Amino acid sequence: MKKRPSLGNKILFTSLGCSRNLVDTEVMLGILLKAGMEPTDQMEEADFLIVNTCGFLASARQESCDAIDAMFQEKKPEAKVIVAGCMVQKHKDELKTQFPKIHYFLGSGDMEKILEAVQSADSGEAVTSARSYLEWGEVPRQLSTPKHYAYLKIAEGCAKQCAFCIIPKIKGPLKSKPVDQVVKEFNALLSQGVHEIILIAQDLGDYGKDRSSRPDRLEDLVRELSKIPGEFWIRFLYLYPDEITDELIDLMQQDPRICPYLDMPIQHINNTILKAMRRKTSREQIIDTIEKLRERVPNVVIRTSLMVGFPGETEEQFEELNQFIQDTPLDNIGIFTYSLEEESPSAKMTGHISEEIKQQRYEKLAATQMKMVDRRNQAYLGKTLKVVVEGYHPESEYLMVGRFYGQCPEIDGQIIINDGRKVKAFGEFYEVEITDIAGCDLIGKALAPCKKTLKLPKSSPQLSLING
Repeated sequence: MKKRPSLGNKILFTSLGCSRNLVDTEVMLGILLKAGMEPTDQMEEADFLIVNTCGFLASARQESCDAIDAMFQEKKPEAKVIVAGCMVQKHKDELKTQFPKIHYFLGSGDMEKILEAVQSADSGEAVTSARSYLEWGEVPRQLSTPKHYAYLKIAEGCAKQCAFCIIPKIKGPLKSKPVDQVVKEFNALLSQGVHEIILIAQDLGDYGKDRSSRPDRLEDLVRELSKIPGEFWIRFLYLYPDEITDELIDLMQQDPRICPYLDMPIQHINNTILKAMRRKTSREQIIDTIEKLRERVPNVVIRTSLMVGFPGETEEQFEELNQFIQDTPLDNIGIFTYSLEEESPSAKMTGHISEEIKQQRYEKLAATQMKMVDRRNQAYLGKTLKVVVEGYHPESEYLMVGRFYGQCPEIDGQIIINDGRKVKAFGEFYEVEITDIAGCDLIGKALAPCKKTLKLPKSSPQLSLING
């Protein structure tokens, strides 16, 4: 490989898509920083502009193309654009046609070759058959999140075959890290001052099922993490209803550091639609799981994802979903319209629904959910919550923002603190009294730092939010 001629060493990263992509971006950033590169957030200053793309949906691919186009519009003439990630893995030729001046391509499993891409004088690519990247603790990683929280990717790929999804085609089969490796990385994050660690995978519940020679389960991993001393939060992202076992609920009950928070994507509630989607659960199983969680972990916060407009969805089936969210205590809901992906099994189904009807159903479901927000948020008034105070409000230096255990970074609401006189440091836990509500957000007054683990209330109202 011919080395590039002398250029500056400033790099700018753009990470698109999910938190798993963000972890991959942090690995690439760590490798380049270790090699002496210097980060910048100014596009016109950067010598190398790297975008980690998402290829999951047509809208995500368009966002990736828009980001690349903006780089070519704003970068200085000699700067190089490097494109990595899921969209490269599946749509490299389209990107080459649309952006012939891209300097280098990296596949979604080839993140460790970022230094090779930067150092190469010639345009090129490193796109192997490895469709997903699972970083190990020995690889440099530079956190890009605020210092108090971080994502820990414990598996990649997917063993599910949902009819609407192409992630198995993009990311490949399930690959899990051994428990001891996850524990090692968990401790490394704690040593950096992180005290909220978010376990992520395409599907946490399938963790370890690919390791037939030495099977590990999510419950085994959580039990090992619970042995680690210290004050921290563990948060789960993406657990399907059939994978929330009695043993996992027991562990959540036993260790208050495990956030009673579950991201449980159910997609729909009608049994015919669930079967057509190739989901493994039924309406009855979903409701039973929710009721069990509410009974055994009364303060649990449940986030879910719902889809409207799946092929063949009738008006009656949609209304069943609409009624379900009125009758069932769900907290945070992400609502999505069905997106036709050509390689998905659902693309070949009959009964595809017009974009107009899909949008109408989306708006109706969102409106129904919004009606629940005020009533549920009112129940927080007067309560004192353990809150991580994260910084000043982006719109005013007189306000601060934070989150309690029921609010995941970037996807849920937040707590706006209008009296932060007791706050002495960001990224730390404080007791905050909730005094008002503002739409999906809560408003509160900081009372005092948390000297020790703040006991969770025996029961908790539900906080609602819609992400479209």
